Amino acid sequence: MFSIRFLVSLVLMLGGIAWMAYYYIGVRPVAGFGDDDKPLFDLDAGKEGVVTGWQLMGDLQEWNYLIGFGAIMLGLMIAAHPSTPLGRGRGVVVGMLGCFVLGLLWICTYYVVGTGDHAQDLAVFNDLEQKNLFVGIAFMAVGFTFATKWE
Repeated sequence: MFSIRFLVSLVLMLGGIAWMAYYYIGVRPVAGFGDDDKPLFDLDAGKEGVVTGWQLMGDLQEWNYLIGFGAIMLGLMIAAHPSTPLGRGRGVVVGMLGCFVLGLLWICTYYVVGTGDHAQDLAVFNDLEQKNLFVGIAFMAVGFTFATKWE
């Protein structure tokens, strides 16, 4: 029932989500990273932010989001192929509108919540700052890959 292409796209999407979740929860310092590539001072613990977990991910810092979102977007683009359930019939419309709406919601959420007084409380959005616009636009661009398959 499921093609190899669909399974690869599913693995890429879930892998991208898992990559970012592990980075945010297990590797990223509580205080985040500074502009000079050094961990910021963690006021709660009274010491510099310490990278925990897998050191390679700590060295990549915010590039982990590019890897994670890149895997998600690539998985979605692969899922737009006609041999997958999202690439034929009603799946195309669901994928297209889903990506468009998700991109719009991502950008709106960033502007409404991410630029306010409590922006540091919103996971992932707080690290990406203005790069959240790229994420929202990327979801919309992936929606156009589904739109090219719509008949």
